[in-house]
Amino acid sequence: MRPTFDSLEQDAAAGNGLLDRRLFLSGSVGAALVMGGITPNAAGSEPLRVEPWMKVPGSPFIGYGQPSRFEDKVVRAIPAPPNPATQGVGPARTPLHLLDGMITPSGLHFERSHSGIPDIDPDRHRLVIHGLVRRPLVFTLEALSRYPMQSRIAFIECGGNSAALNAPLAQPLGMAAIHGLLGCSEWTGVRLSTLLDEAGVEPSARWLIAEGADSAAVSRSIPLAKAMDDALVCLYQNGERVRPSNGYPVRLLLPGFEGIMNVKWLRRIKLVNEPAMTKDETSKYTILLKDEKAWQFVLPMEVKSIITRPAPGLMLKGPGFYQISGLAWSGNGSIRQVDVSADGGRSWAPAALQDPILPKAPVRFRAVWQWNGGPAILQSRATDDTGMVQPTRAQFAAERGLRGVYHYNAIASWRIDEKGEATNFYA
Repeated sequence: MRPTFDSLEQDAAAGNGLLDRRLFLSGSVGAALVMGGITPNAAGSEPLRVEPWMKVPGSPFIGYGQPSRFEDKVVRAIPAPPNPATQGVGPARTPLHLLDGMITPSGLHFERSHSGIPDIDPDRHRLVIHGLVRRPLVFTLEALSRYPMQSRIAFIECGGNSAALNAPLAQPLGMAAIHGLLGCSEWTGVRLSTLLDEAGVEPSARWLIAEGADSAAVSRSIPLAKAMDDALVCLYQNGERVRPSNGYPVRLLLPGFEGIMNVKWLRRIKLVNEPAMTKDETSKYTILLKDEKAWQFVLPMEVKSIITRPAPGLMLKGPGFYQISGLAWSGNGSIRQVDVSADGGRSWAPAALQDPILPKAPVRFRAVWQWNGGPAILQSRATDDTGMVQPTRAQFAAERGLRGVYHYNAIASWRIDEKGEATNFYA
């Protein structure tokens, strides 16, 4: 029997129409829980049409598959043409509100470049390991490909993601503009520890400097402990060679650490006994606090979540049942719980988490919402397996202030108006 509106209202889990997550887990909500409250027509009420594309042969094979022409709006958000003097400096952002699941398609994974995307000939590219090692090594791509490979699903998030929420007033921006510096791929490559073991790390080494082959020579200091733990030297992204905008032909993956530390176009690793204090870890990528001090080398991205649907640009089509969906992640481990609110945080209901739940990878969460057509403020709040809980904006500001641009992880809000339109909002 299909559930009725009255029976579903008895499953309220929080204020303003949030229903119990077990409706997702059990599937009992059935056909009544259709986006916008639109239910399918009964079978046989209307003949199934023979459409024009069923009457002629389709297109031939092509060498590299492309999305449907009807999905031409699912593209990265790219800023307006920059000053020619800064060509290639800036981001292209993932359209998270137009995606689902946990994996970001390679062509939609965000990029952040400091001097454009280098056109690297893989046959001429080299990776050097030197410094405090007993045996300096030089690797070609062909040599790297002979080492044992492993794959890992992991997110990469720019340290400046969600920085727009530091502004005193909520800006009229959408999902990609605020939160689009996030992506998740299956990364495949060689464990960095394998290469370091072969080079023979000297006992005095505590850090390493990773340098890219772009003209900005982006460089970051990395704790040796992280390099020996779960770091990968990646050759593949989602089963194919790493895309140029994401580091072709070889990039570093430091699961959970801020994006710039996952150095792209990796060409050099130098073992040292202390951080190098490069330009990319002094003038940038430090966390400015309200008391004129700064945190440096805050490396893991803290626990965070965002609602990707509903979101700006995705209108609700009248009162009814909707699915609230989003992503939660933590650079410190796995997501343990996500709570969702439809009344600006006055009441919360636990969301259903979609498998797989992996460490340092995004988790897709879903909640059932019965929208009554009135104003609503949607929020999500994540908790990771270390016990860290995503802070409110007030808590975040009390600890750090709102003067910085890095590692913003406070609870974000979308306001839904009577027309069903979502906007950025400070609750």
